[in-house]
Amino acid sequence: MAQSFGATSTTDDVLAGVDLRGRRILVTGVSAGLGVETARSLVARGAHVVGAARDLDKARHATASLLTAASHGSFELVALDLASLASVRACADALVASGRPLDVVIANAGVMACPQGTTSDGFETQFGTNHLGHFVLINRLSPLLKRGARVVSLSSAGHRFADVDLDDPGFARATYHPFVAYGRSKTANVLFAVGLDRRLRDRGVRATAVHPGVIQTELGRHLTPDLLAQIMPAGATQSAFVFKTVPQGAATSVWSGIVAAADAVGGRYCEDCHVAAVTDDSGAGAGVRAYALDPARADALWAKSEEMVGERFRHS
Repeated sequence: MAQSFGATSTTDDVLAGVDLRGRRILVTGVSAGLGVETARSLVARGAHVVGAARDLDKARHATASLLTAASHGSFELVALDLASLASVRACADALVASGRPLDVVIANAGVMACPQGTTSDGFETQFGTNHLGHFVLINRLSPLLKRGARVVSLSSAGHRFADVDLDDPGFARATYHPFVAYGRSKTANVLFAVGLDRRLRDRGVRATAVHPGVIQTELGRHLTPDLLAQIMPAGATQSAFVFKTVPQGAATSVWSGIVAAADAVGGRYCEDCHVAAVTDDSGAGAGVRAYALDPARADALWAKSEEMVGERFRHS
């Protein structure tokens, strides 16, 4: 546990020697990329992984070989469309009805920099999918979280693009920009972890947010050269990005959810398998913005999210 990991560490590095037999872990977004690798690494160490995906046929194909390296692990798929609260509630209710507790939830699924649109419930697509879908899912699953459980919320360095806008979450007044919307949703992912950690830690449950790094996966399907140019430093090219492999990108998720000390990561933002420093330096290549860790801001987002989804969540 005292071993040091970093930006180039992989899931297999982080979980070397870890026995996860008897642990039940939910991973969302297991139809491609980080979600599949996260599930693979956990199953390979003996965990029972519940993989959630919108497109079950795609997920079955993507995870078909997942059990080949497993000695004691197991895997099951459940349907989850984070852009539909009806689907989110049905998924959560079915899991709760099964009565089987969870040791870890890794909220991995999401969308990035997509064209302006809305979810089936009328929410701006990125805020509705990345934040509100997971907000409802995880809160509804909270009765299943065992003492010692952890919730890992995948955020991004993209949270630096924008703080949440609680007065105009759907861009009714502001001009829509794909990366501003993405930044709002990724800040919301951090603030949700902060708010959830404060509400559940007396039960022995901790929540954290992570930045996986820059990885070339299906998440970037909407990235055009023009969009990339808008987020590049002046005069830079795409080579300015240091890309991680998928196993390196998923490493911080399993590190914070399984390996790191709970008190170290609870209510924090992690990157490159360590807790990130707080910085408001716009030129910094790493770190987390102070607004994303603000407890008052987290409470305001919690209240706004409850208002938007029409459901209140109280944890005691």
